[in-house]
Amino acid sequence: MQAINKGLEKVEQELAASVNDGAISVGFRKALKSFLDSAEAVVRSLISLYSEVVSPCLKSYSCNALCLCKTLMTFVLQGRNADSLAQYFGEDPARCPFEQVTSILVIFVNMFKKSRDENARTVEAEKKKMEKEKASMSTIKGSE
Repeated sequence: MQAINKGLEKVEQELAASVNDGAISVGFRKALKSFLDSAEAVVRSLISLYSEVVSPCLKSYSCNALCLCKTLMTFVLQGRNADSLAQYFGEDPARCPFEQVTSILVIFVNMFKKSRDENARTVEAEKKKMEKEKASMSTIKGSE
């Protein structure tokens, strides 16, 4: 994320520096300004997506969640739009805006984490139960 922001800052600096070039760079400044307007919107969207979906995924070490996050980042970095992301997940883009898709993904990731944690607690409880049964069996055999 830092590299993306740094790159955008460099483009802004180039635009500011081109003002001193005079009339010869009017077309360049116009094209660069247009690029910056669209790039800033994409970067804001990327930052929002990263903070809401990708960053929480990366904090959990779940392979499935990481794969999902990588898929999202691939869509964003390849310049695909929200419609293609909705289609990737089997939704109709006309009825499912990008915000809804990301919201569903956030809910999915949270439910996935909760399920994974519950499963880990269940496995741990079963291990303790087995150890307890083993200890009680040893006690019974030792007293005979």
